[in-house]
Amino acid sequence: MSAAPSFENFNLNRQLLNAVSEAGFEAPTEIQQKAIPLILGGQELIGIAQTGTGKTAAYALPLLMKVKYAQGKDPRALILAPTKELTIQISEHISNLAKYTDLRIFPLYGGVGPTQQIQAIQNGVDILIATPGRFMELYLKGELPTKLIKTLVLDEADRMMDMGFMHQLRKIFEVIPSKRQNLLFSATFSERVEHLSKEFLEFPVKIEVTPQATAASKVEQVLYKIPNLKTKINFLEYLLVNEEEFNRVLVFTRTKEVANNIFKYLERKEIGPARVIHSNKDQNTRINAVNDFKDGKLRVLVSTDVTARGIDVTKVSHVINFDVPILYEDYVHRIGRTGRAFQEGKAITFATDAELYHIQKIQKLIRETIPVKALPGDVEIEETPKYEAKDMAREIDAQKRKEDPTFKGAFHERKRKK
Repeated sequence: MSAAPSFENFNLNRQLLNAVSEAGFEAPTEIQQKAIPLILGGQELIGIAQTGTGKTAAYALPLLMKVKYAQGKDPRALILAPTKELTIQISEHISNLAKYTDLRIFPLYGGVGPTQQIQAIQNGVDILIATPGRFMELYLKGELPTKLIKTLVLDEADRMMDMGFMHQLRKIFEVIPSKRQNLLFSATFSERVEHLSKEFLEFPVKIEVTPQATAASKVEQVLYKIPNLKTKINFLEYLLVNEEEFNRVLVFTRTKEVANNIFKYLERKEIGPARVIHSNKDQNTRINAVNDFKDGKLRVLVSTDVTARGIDVTKVSHVINFDVPILYEDYVHRIGRTGRAFQEGKAITFATDAELYHIQKIQKLIRETIPVKALPGDVEIEETPKYEAKDMAREIDAQKRKEDPTFKGAFHERKRKK
């Protein structure tokens, strides 16, 4: 019988092993077992793994081993990530793993003045974690030396493609040394990610630890069919009143307007403490809210999908999909916020008749059926207002037309009979 996998089996130094042990990592995850030896061996790599699978440590540990100790002033490794939140999160994670080394790790992002960042680079950085925009901005100012960069990591490559970073990435590939080790990590391997990988990776090894778009295995999923918006609100309140069970809850909505309305409702009903984050909130507000949620000062965080991937919090008890996402991969990312780091979690989805179309598509993507439960009898079911019923009927018609272009629709039928 082969021995259980251990971090001791990798060719890591004692400083890293001590930090890993203190971080509470008992055994390497699947992505770590597969990626660490390959990266240490200098191999180019495509890692397909969801958030919550330990992918940051999968590239960070071999990277820390290669860079080893502080040297000179110019960065020797570059990690590119799509958002400010993510650069900070990765930087914190890597700094924890590097705590017994003298390595200088620095996040670089927009939304703040560049003066302090330029100062930090001039003082010396070994590993730089940056958003593509701010990286190029400082490079073009002549404030970012790139000639010693030997390793490039693209993290959350699928989200970078969704956010239209291809043009900026191409510019970055041109200004960093062509002789380097390239690593790409992504939750999914879409056509655009495949195209990107072909453009800058040479003979990569592709490792996929869970089939593409598989829902997190530790997450219990459940679906409730709900007739309208007001009943959704009633059910949300019904669930959140149970403070003991629903102790750290992420509520996801499709729009900023709905996110704000839910937050105001929870405030009015004194259910919380709660905060709301979306793209209209400034960066500091978003980061403070996520940190408060992480520290347990908030019980409920309401968010749109824009901020879904920047939230790395263990012990999220529940993810509630107040609206069904229409970008189906976002469902995987949303529910991946719970059940992280070997914790159990629960994902509850509310769906109106008009949203069941999207549920079918999500089930096809994750290759499993989400169990349906009946609404508890205590939840007040409201009557659907006429305008909402009309909107839903129109949406259902549009969905049917999408599947069958010859479909004329209920509205068409009624008009013809007159």
